[in-house]
Order: sequence, then structure tokens, then C-alpha cells
Amino acid sequence: MAMNMFLNNQFSESLEVLKPRAKESMYHSLMYATILEMQAMMTFEHDDIISAGHTMKEAQEICQRFRKKSTVVGSLSSLVNKSSGDHFTEEEIHAEVCYAECLLQRAALTFLQDENMVSFIKGGIKVRNSFMIYKELHNFMQSNLFSKGPNHYHLEGGISLGIGAFNLALSMFPTRILKLLEFAGFSGDKEYGLSQLHDGATVPNLRAILCAMLLLCYYTFLTFILGTGEEDVTDAVDLLRPYLTKYPKGAIFLFFSGRIEEIQGNLDKAIERFEEGCAAQQAWKQFHHMCYWELMWCFTYKRLWKMAYFYADLLSKESRWSKAMYVYMKAAYLSMLPEHEAKPFGDNEVELFRQVPQLKQKIAGKSPPTEKFAIRKARRYKSNVPVRLPVPALEMMYMWNGFTVIGKQWKLTEEMLETICEAEASLEQTSPNEYLEDDKCVVKLLKGLCLRHVGKVLEAEQCFVYIYEHAKKIKYDHYLSPNALLELSLLFIQQDRKEEAIKWLRRAKQNYKDYSMESRTLFRIHAALSKLKAEKDENGLEGTAL
Repeated sequence: MAMNMFLNNQFSESLEVLKPRAKESMYHSLMYATILEMQAMMTFEHDDIISAGHTMKEAQEICQRFRKKSTVVGSLSSLVNKSSGDHFTEEEIHAEVCYAECLLQRAALTFLQDENMVSFIKGGIKVRNSFMIYKELHNFMQSNLFSKGPNHYHLEGGISLGIGAFNLALSMFPTRILKLLEFAGFSGDKEYGLSQLHDGATVPNLRAILCAMLLLCYYTFLTFILGTGEEDVTDAVDLLRPYLTKYPKGAIFLFFSGRIEEIQGNLDKAIERFEEGCAAQQAWKQFHHMCYWELMWCFTYKRLWKMAYFYADLLSKESRWSKAMYVYMKAAYLSMLPEHEAKPFGDNEVELFRQVPQLKQKIAGKSPPTEKFAIRKARRYKSNVPVRLPVPALEMMYMWNGFTVIGKQWKLTEEMLETICEAEASLEQTSPNEYLEDDKCVVKLLKGLCLRHVGKVLEAEQCFVYIYEHAKKIKYDHYLSPNALLELSLLFIQQDRKEEAIKWLRRAKQNYKDYSMESRTLFRIHAALSKLKAEKDENGLEGTAL
């Protein structure tokens, strides 16, 4: 009942239903704390994060009451490996699953609310303990000692959620990070993780919606932003369809529906869905912010700079997640307007760019990479006579893999190419300055992407090679060289030039470090190599399920 209310946008009402039993039932307490944590992560308000942390800790303590007195890892290992020891009751196994879930969610909150090393260590310990509990429970359920009880679907759903999430997340890490994680006892297999989450999402159980939401995040965000951006969304469409049928006004599902339309290049349908999502509920404004962010990008793809600016402005005033990014994007959109055109609200892009460094924040002790990137790009505006960024909105669009979206629509790509060619022509008329070579290479990268998507592969290749050959002249934007090689490799994959693609991907991976957005680039290189099945050949690593 509470879950149905939540999915029908009755967020406060769902909490009221759960609250009376949140101090005595492990599932009521876990669900109550999970909803509060979702709210805290969206508001990013310190008090909300602290409150959610306390509630999740109370939920963990309630789960502890129902756990077997000895440690689960030791007891289950003994039970599975030696076929001896005390049997677990069904209630005790449920308690273990809920306890592991609490640990994982508390770790996430720890990373958000504290910035000191002790907190990071504590958070890391929680993650590892959760991982080990899920691992042992999974092994136990595969053994002949496990007997299904009346509520085994909920139990299996909980384990599918944990095993699936860990396998999927770990499989996405670049190999050099994965080696360290494997040393610490972690391992992951993408296909196994996906199958576990699909099992959890398609069998009726209390975690089905969480499994479905993780899969939707994976298909519509992670594979897109941290991958090549060319994956099929059929699985996401199939997964979402029954939920949209049951909850046609559910803000969460309207949001994912909009996202699916967006990454397919169906921008008008996407905009309609996001606007429906905003209109569907007013209780949690934070859902609106998620839609505003996507609407901002949809209008960017359509080159409607003032509309994109409008949503960046709303986010800068209402959302706490990344003020530096929102203000940077406001300035970026203003700089895309023709000089003679009136600026919205009388804002000035130079003044906005100068505000960006003061707005940075830290998540898990570090500034988000996109904020760092925005701050570095905005630095040139500290000068009394700043050198303008040529196409800042499009450069940031590249960082979010947005050219893959417009690449689905020939007309959008051709129009964007016109804008980029205008910027290129303007740079050719610019007097020499310390940023000129960097700016030319930025424009070459973006031009190459558009040319690739309209089928002009030779011209696209020349753009990427130009950056590689001019790498020594780049003073500030050192991310350009590895990303040019990445895009060159993706072009070669498109042409079925596999061996050349692998060669340039490995060069991009091994020859560059300490550049802006490095992790995101490495994730994308890893995704491309995995697509070519070259990652395991190079490193001698095979994915291993928990």
C-alpha cells in the first residue's frame, strides 16, 4: 500500500502509512528510511541528510534485533562450506538482507555528509560488510541447505538487488581500478548483474521497483554518460511499459519515459514527458529539478539558447546540487547568443563566469569533476579583458555525451555543425592569444563529432587527427588529446576497423593522465574496449560474478 502511494506521487502519505510500524518492523523501518534517503539525496540539504542518516541507523538497529546472534558471514560460511552449524530461520535471513541494505544506504549518506578521511573509511567498511553479507547469502541460497519459506520471493528480491547492483557497478570500472577492488575482495560481472536485477524486477516482491529503477538508471544514464552512448534502449522500454500502464501519472516513470525519448533523439516527445512529470505532482520539487536538467539539455540540442538558459536559471535558484554548474551553464548559453540580441533578465555572461569558482562544493570530499571542469574553463574570465570561450555550451554538452543524442537526428546535427563552423571561422579571424590553439582544438573535436554523425567520416577523421598532431600546442585543455583518440577509435569501430580502434583506445588509455574529466573518459574507453572484447585480452582479466 505504501509503495503504491509513493509511486502515485503521494510521498508524504506513504511515509504516514509506514511511520506507525517503523519502530518495530524491519521492512517498514527500511522502506521509511529509504524514502527519506531518496528525498535527502534530491534536496541535498544538510539537515535532510543528517535526519535520513539517523533514520537509516535506527532501521539498521531494528534489523539487528532480528539477526542471528553470531555474525552472518561466519555462520553462513560455516553452514555452506561445512554443511553444519545452526540453521537460520527465514526471519533471520530476511533480517540479514535488510541489514545489508541499511549498511549500503548508510554508506551513501556518509559519503555525502562528511568530508574527513575517518568518515570515508567508515563508509568503505560499511560497503564491504554489505558486499560480504550479500555474497554469503547468495551462496547460501544456492546451496541445498536453503529451503524456501512463505516469503521467499521478497528474500530473493532483496538478494537479487544487492548481488545485481554490486556486479553491475563493479563491472563498469576501468581495469586499473577494478584490480584494486579485486584485491580488496570485490568482483563483478555485468551480464550476471543485469540478469539478477531483471529477476528482481520482474518477479513480484518488495524490491522489484528498486531493481527496476536501478536498471532504468543503468540503461538511460550510466551506459549513456559513461559508455559509448550507442546502446539499445529496448530493454528499458520493455521494463518501463508495465509501470507506466499501472502508474500513468507517476512522476518517476514519466521522467524515465522522457529520458528514453531524449536519448533516442525524439526531443519534442521528451520535452512533453518531462513537462508532464513536472505537472504530475507538486509535493517533491526535487523531481522537478531532475526534469529541468533534462529540459535544459533538450533545448540545448535544439539550439534554443534562451529556453535552455531559462531552465539553468531555475536550477541555479532552486536546486542545491551544483550551483557552480548551473551558473556556468547560464553564462554559457548567454555567450551562444548573437551579440546584438538582448540578454534575459539583463544578465551578463562575464559576471556569471566570474561567479562560478566561488560556488564550488564537495561531495564525498571532492568537487564533482564537472564542477572542476566548469571552474577551469571560467578562469579566463578573471582577466579585465577576457578571451571569450568559443562554444562553451557545446563543449559541456560533449562532456555529457550529448552529441550522441543529436546524432540520431540528421537535421539537428547539420544545424549544430553550422554553429560550430561559424565558431571555427570566427577563430580564424581572431588575433593570437594564449587560448587560441586550445579553442581551435575544442572546435575541431566538436566538428569531428558532427561530421561523423552525418556520414562524412574522412573529414571527421581529419578533425580528430588534427588535435592529436597539435597536442603539444595545447596549454590548458589537455583532455582534448585522449578524447580525440577515443572519438577516432569510435569512428574506426563504425567503419569496422577494429584493430586500429583498439590501438588508439589503448594509446588514449595509457599515454595520458591528470587531465579534466579523466575518470569519465576512462570509463568510456573501458566501455569501447569491452565492446571490442579487447579489455580482458590486454589485462588478462575476466569478469567474475560474486
